[in-house]
This record gives sequence, structure tokens and C-alpha cells, in this order.
Amino acid sequence: RVVIDAGHGGNDTGAIGPSGVKEKDITLQIAKRVRDKLIAEIPDVEVVMTRDGDATLALQDRTNTANTAAADLFISIHCNASPLRRVRGVETYTLNITHDRYAMKLAARENAEAGEGSISDLDFILADLAMKSNVDDSLRLGKQVQRSIMGNLKKRWSDVPDLGLKHALFYVLMGTRMPSILVETSFLSNKSEEQRLASVAYQESIADGLVDGVRAFIEERQAFYQ
Repeated sequence: RVVIDAGHGGNDTGAIGPSGVKEKDITLQIAKRVRDKLIAEIPDVEVVMTRDGDATLALQDRTNTANTAAADLFISIHCNASPLRRVRGVETYTLNITHDRYAMKLAARENAEAGEGSISDLDFILADLAMKSNVDDSLRLGKQVQRSIMGNLKKRWSDVPDLGLKHALFYVLMGTRMPSILVETSFLSNKSEEQRLASVAYQESIADGLVDGVRAFIEERQAFYQ
């Protein structure tokens, strides 16, 4: 069972590109493509969406959906943003107690809807425990997804930078009790990538890569346990 989380939504637009493209719309479009492809291509996989419309969801609602569904994997889909408009590329995140300044700033942006002071010392302790139990599988899933997305994109858009697998304290990764990743699909703040993210071809390529990554992870796990 895979939970697909389309980042932001409703009153929370997320990042907005130079031409007005909203993160909440792109994440939902990509999430639906991923859902449809998973169902069509991996019949044994059941897909649960945290939202399938333009709904406002608290971060805790997203993690509760995954935990209540007893999901095996949780994948949160986002679009990146930077004050530096030239920054481009794709990166995937797993949970970690991090001191990396860039990762902390990005986590602060994505966690903003959780409200001031919502991440307590207890949350950090619980996140640390959850990370220890799922860290290996989250890393494997993150590596497979990042590699597959980049491999797919490079076939047509050779200039997309591979920003790699990183670690950050995202709320939606803290609150889930299964291997979890957050994919920053490209930078909406970059005009070129905003146009690409809004296109069917780019969304399809990202979705295909993500599904290929999930498939590779599942096959690797099945081989391990046989």
C-alpha cells in the first residue's frame, strides 16, 4: 500500500512561479499521474491519496492518512523554490536530524503550515526513533526514485541538474511510521523549470521515473526476503 501525498492545496498554494503557476496544482497533477501509473503497471500495489482535489490539509492530516491506512510506503510530492532564480534541479529527501542550513531552510518552508512551535522536543525524539526503524528502507527508496526520475528526465532534458538524495526534518516524514520520502520535482522559482513543470511531457516523465523507482524498490525487497 502506497500513500501519495500531493503537497500543499486549498488555501495553501505552496510556491508560485514567475508566471503564476502554483505548486499545489502541479503536485496534484503529478500525484494523479503517479497513482494511475502505479495502478496500471504494478497490480499488487494499492494506492491511497492524501488528497485528490484542491483541499486544504494540515500536515498532521497527511501523516494520519498514511498511518491509519497502515501504508507500506509514503511519497510526498513537492515543487522546489529558491530566492535565486537560476537554481534548478531535482532532489529527493529522507528524514534526518540535520544541521545542513539549506535543508533546514527548505524544511522550514514546507513545515510552515504546521504553525509556530508545533514541532516539540518530543516530536524530535519520536522522529529520531522512527528514523532508526525505517532509515535503511527510506534511503533505498529515495535512491531508487531519485535515480529513476533523473534517468527519465535526462532522455529529453539533458540539462536538468541531479541534486541527489538529501536529508531534512520535514514534518510529513517525521510523522509517518513507514519508509517515507519527499520529492522536490524541480524549481518553480526558475522560469524554465516552471514552464516544464506545467507541461504534460515533463509531468509524465517525472511520474514514470517515480513509478520505476517504486517498482525497483519493491523488486529489491522481494528478492531480499525470498
